[in-house]
Amino acid sequence: MVVPMVMLFSCENPIAEVQEIARVDTLPDVSAFNIEYLRTSNAQKQVVLRSRQMDRYTERANSYSEFPRGFEITFYDSLGNKSSFIKADYGIDYKNKGRLEARNNVIVRNLQTKEQLNTENLIWDRNKKIIYTNSFVKITSPDKVIFGDSMWATEDFSKRRIHRIKNSYFDVEEDTAN
Repeated sequence: MVVPMVMLFSCENPIAEVQEIARVDTLPDVSAFNIEYLRTSNAQKQVVLRSRQMDRYTERANSYSEFPRGFEITFYDSLGNKSSFIKADYGIDYKNKGRLEARNNVIVRNLQTKEQLNTENLIWDRNKKIIYTNSFVKITSPDKVIFGDSMWATEDFSKRRIHRIKNSYFDVEEDTAN
């Protein structure tokens, strides 16, 4: 005759410890919805940030703001005209580092030159006034499309360096003077 034996084990965590882990790891200090942030200098608009949701975490050594539902940042030139924008489905802004990380469906557009960058990851370094990525990039302009493995550019996307360019397409106008 075989006698079945059952052993039961249990773990116990004090409820206060579980609540502390949940509070520190996941809950924002402030949440705001449908926000619009305006930065000016000498009463002139420089940057407008819009987002459907912003969660701010301030009680940590590196405070940051998270944009889990995406964001759009519009830049203005010295005359107050829209010059470029960055848009993504997710973002995280490290204020102390002066750095914004954009992820998922990232678009950067220079409105004057009508050039557009598409990528999946992008870092905007506000201190150095540059944007860069180590991800695949597609840059579309009125007369060409350029693909590359990574990129560095000024924050207004007026100057850039594309690494390992691949399969680029250019429009060539035919000379019909013959």
